[in-house]
Amino acid sequence: MFTLRRYRPTDQGGVEYLHVHAIQQVGAYLGRGHWDDDVYAIEEAYLNNGGEFLIGELDGVFVAMGAFRRTSPESAEIKRMRIHPDYQGRGFGQLLLKELENRARAMGYKTLHLDTSVVQIAAQKLYQKNGFHEVGRDRYQNIEVILYEKALA
Repeated sequence: MFTLRRYRPTDQGGVEYLHVHAIQQVGAYLGRGHWDDDVYAIEEAYLNNGGEFLIGELDGVFVAMGAFRRTSPESAEIKRMRIHPDYQGRGFGQLLLKELENRARAMGYKTLHLDTSVVQIAAQKLYQKNGFHEVGRDRYQNIEVILYEKALA
């Protein structure tokens, strides 16, 4: 059974592994740098800063993660959506994204935004299917990213 729960400090090693492993698989891993400092400081970057960080487990196995963080009083940014490559295509990303949206809405956020690289096709399809629309493009460390936004009802 797939369950979603809030991050606990004992999850840190699993978060770091899944973060690196999942983005290596799509060719978007940039190595360790300031761009992923939040992964190594979940409580500070998310839980103590108007955000949320969720862990997805399948029969006790850590298979998914995702988060949002406050970017303004009415906006939050979806971050660190990762599904272990061995468990992709089973709907876990959909469940995770919907729960993040529900929690952001409950916290009073009106808009969600995010970015994903042009090589992350499955992620693009997930976001578009869930009402996110492209609002621009950018480059980050030589990788082109698509910027998405969604108004929460």
